[in-house]
Amino acid sequence: MKLVAGNSNLPLAEAIAAYLDLPLTKCSVRRFADMEIFVEILENVRGEDVFVLQSTSYPANDHLMELLIMIDALRRASARRITAVIPYFGYARQDRKVGPRTPISAKLVANLITRAGADRVLTVDLHAGQIQGFFDIPTDNLYAAPVKIADIKENFEPGKVMVVSPDVGGVVRARGLAKRIGAPLAIIDKRRESAGESEVMNVIGKVRGQACILVDDLVDSGGTLCNAAEALLEQGASEVSAYISHGVLSGGAVARIAASELKTLVITDSILPTEEVRAAKNIRLLSIAPLLGEAIARTSAEKSVSSLFN
Repeated sequence: MKLVAGNSNLPLAEAIAAYLDLPLTKCSVRRFADMEIFVEILENVRGEDVFVLQSTSYPANDHLMELLIMIDALRRASARRITAVIPYFGYARQDRKVGPRTPISAKLVANLITRAGADRVLTVDLHAGQIQGFFDIPTDNLYAAPVKIADIKENFEPGKVMVVSPDVGGVVRARGLAKRIGAPLAIIDKRRESAGESEVMNVIGKVRGQACILVDDLVDSGGTLCNAAEALLEQGASEVSAYISHGVLSGGAVARIAASELKTLVITDSILPTEEVRAAKNIRLLSIAPLLGEAIARTSAEKSVSSLFN
């Protein structure tokens, strides 16, 4: 087995390599003067089971091209099997046509990864489950829930916690986590006026006196979370925290969250955190390196991955 890492999240790749007790395969990913990407695999990978570690996070297009070119380089170097390990799958929010003459970019990206030469995909908490079906190769969608649940049990008092979905679309995800920690469920009913902005309309559920935990797959602008926290506190919640798989946190999101009513925002390291994120007092990181490392080990050994979540 070989591990090859792109530039999107080297600390996570190194943590996965440490978990597996394997060195990262030497690889050069550099740019020409016009920013064209060039990849060179500096070790023999012929006949090897290779895992390419690369999130398609900001800058999404650069990191996606790095991934595609690394896969092509490995295929041409006669790797036996190539698995694209994508902790954060970018373009996932474009999973359907939202209007006339609009793309389904998630499907396009899935096609690109497949055509580049990947034999398998390993990712974490896809924005929409149907994206698995966009790939014509085996795709494992891992869940960060076990990591979140362990942290919740360590930091919250049982019986005084309520899980909250920040929108109707996330109810299934929130219900699954609530069931596993034995907590009730509430839902935020919101109306989105435009992309990146949301207005909280109503709280469905009795949250008074409860420590509320908002659960979602990603946080981008932070507007939804901040509005939801404000609405929950107005309904009598004792405190509001959030557990989110992917901390996209674009624009002024970190400052917005730092100034919000959120007690804590807990995100995973699927996306490389910026210095601003690391410095924020109410943002905390959980590592998914052991989860990904174990999934990689099981995939290489042809063992069950789904049993990780039973």
